[in-house]
This record gives sequence, structure tokens and C-alpha cells, in this order.
Amino acid sequence: MKRRQFLTAVGAGAAAAAVAKPAIAQSMPEIKWRLTMSWPKSLDILYGSNETFARYIAEATDNKFQVQVFAGGEIVPPLQALDAVSNGTVEVGHTAVYYYIGKDPTWALFCAVPFGLNSRQQNAWYYDGDGLKLMNEFTRKYNVHCLVGGNTGAQMGGWFRKEIREPADLKGLKMRIGGWAGRTLQKLGVVPQQIAGGDIYPALEKGTIDATEWVGPYDDEKLGFYKVAKYYYYPGWWEGGTAEHFLINLNKWNELPKNYKAIVTAAAAYANVEQQGRYDARNPHALRRLVASGALLRPFSQSIMEACLKASNEVNAETSATNADYKKVLDSIAVFRNEEYLWWQVAEYTYDTFMIRTRPRG
Repeated sequence: MKRRQFLTAVGAGAAAAAVAKPAIAQSMPEIKWRLTMSWPKSLDILYGSNETFARYIAEATDNKFQVQVFAGGEIVPPLQALDAVSNGTVEVGHTAVYYYIGKDPTWALFCAVPFGLNSRQQNAWYYDGDGLKLMNEFTRKYNVHCLVGGNTGAQMGGWFRKEIREPADLKGLKMRIGGWAGRTLQKLGVVPQQIAGGDIYPALEKGTIDATEWVGPYDDEKLGFYKVAKYYYYPGWWEGGTAEHFLINLNKWNELPKNYKAIVTAAAAYANVEQQGRYDARNPHALRRLVASGALLRPFSQSIMEACLKASNEVNAETSATNADYKKVLDSIAVFRNEEYLWWQVAEYTYDTFMIRTRPRG
């Protein structure tokens, strides 16, 4: 190669590098976000989902994109995560969106409602159905973009000071219960209370409430409910699957480079799968420990289940008649659920039922 050609080639390469380097730098800006949540640090699976989310974002961006994690109450009260994200106090929050039914009951449909989707069906609805599309259409009015960020699986029916045998036994019961299920139980005479996780035990201990539900054995053991209420009921028909979400301020989301949006989306998806994996792995051992500590397992009777289903259907019909958003989302869930159970009835349910009947005991 002649000297002039060589110098020309070198100069062209240097120019290309000079152009490329700023382009790469521009696509990987330094960003710092704050994340608030509805959970205390003691609930390590729920809290840990946020640590997972933040860690994967940082590692994928060589620490250029950092999310600082704060437990519930460190920036805003646990049940104000939505407001904090919506008004820009923080960039992202992690919560169970059924806490915000006071703003619009449609929020509950994206988290957990009585006799709704189980956790696998929720993921199918979100990722391959209309779930995320419907959710982000709805939450745009709150200046929020949503990503699925965890699931507890089917929950327990909670802790009661006395046995609950028939629907009449629910009348006058003061119960901490999250989300939309309180409306259903109100029809059966329950007085629902919405209390953040860290405040439930004192209320139960002092007799401010007669019963409580939270999640399931692993978290319930940590919160100590078995010490003050021994009857442990199942199933949590109001939470056949409970989805948590990362709520992101819509303006901040729109400002992100495309590659950062992809990283955030992937980190949330991993946290989603990891959370239920952790609950499924840890709940059996916790259940054994609770029973050994004196918890008395009881199934809700058929009459209670049927009365609750009837009340839930009434609530859904009443709400759909006056709330177009609620009706639109509920209709999507109902159609999807019916199709899913066609498949469950053929394969999933028959397999699980056989395996449960034949598993080794003791």
C-alpha cells in the first residue's frame, strides 16, 4: 500500500472511531433512579425482587444505570407508592396495585380479584394476551408505565381467632384484607380493613381486627400471626394468583434510550419469575413449621366458597354496570380464564391431582 493510501485509510478509520464512540456513549448515559415499594425489608422475597431488578439493570449497563432501592416507609408510606411514581417523587415503585381501588376498582383486576386467574394464567394473559396492553392503556391516565414484577402464586385464606364453618360466621368479623376482596366479603357481613404488612400483627394482637390474610406460609411465619390467631384457612379464593408490578413514571420511561427500556423490561421479567420460584420453594417448609408451632389448618367449607362466589359475581356485575374500564378488563379476563381452564381440565389438573394422590406421605 502506498504511503498516501495508508494515511488516508488510517485517517478514515480514526474518523469512524471518533463518530462511533460518542454514539455508544450517548446510548449508555448515566442514570440514577429511586425505587419505593410497599414492603418492609423483613419480607425478604418481596423486598428481594426489587434488589434483583436493580442488580440486573446495573450489571447490564456497567453501572451506568443505577436504581436505588428503598423499603416501604423510607421515602413515602407503603401504600403511597403509586402516588409517588405518578407525581415524580420517585421514578419507579413496586407494589400490589389492588391497594389503589380507592382511585378506581379497575386497578384490582391487574393484581388479584376473587376467583380470578391463577399465577400461570396471569402471566399468559400479560405476556401473550391483552393484559399488559390493557394495563398500560389504563395507567396512562396516572402517568405510569407498568411491567409485571412478581407473583406469590395462590395465597392462603388467612388467620382467624375462631373457626369459620358457615357464611353466617363471617358476619361482624373485622378482617384485614387487601384489595377488591373486601367488597365481596362486605356482602357477607365482614368489616374489611386495609393495613400495610408491617402494621398487621399489632392490630391482630390488640384485637383491633379478628382475622387477617397476607400471602402464605413463608411470609406469614415471618409476621408471626400464628402466635395470636391459630386457625389457618385455605384457599385464598380472592388471590388465586397475585401479580406485583413495577410502576415507572411515564415521562421517565419515555426518556429512556431504547436499549435501556429493553434492559429494564428484561430485569422485571426475571424478577417476576424468580419471586414465584422462591415462594414455591420455601412455602412447604414454612407450612410444616407453622403446623408444628400449633397452627390449625382448615379448609373453607363448600357453603362459604359458594356464598363468596355468588357475592363476587354480584360485585362484578354492579361495578361493570357503572365503570367501563372495569368491564373491559374483566371481560378480557373472564374469556381468557375460561379458555385456560379448558386446558387445565385436560392436562394440568389431572396430572397434579394424580401426583398429589400418589405422593409419599410423612
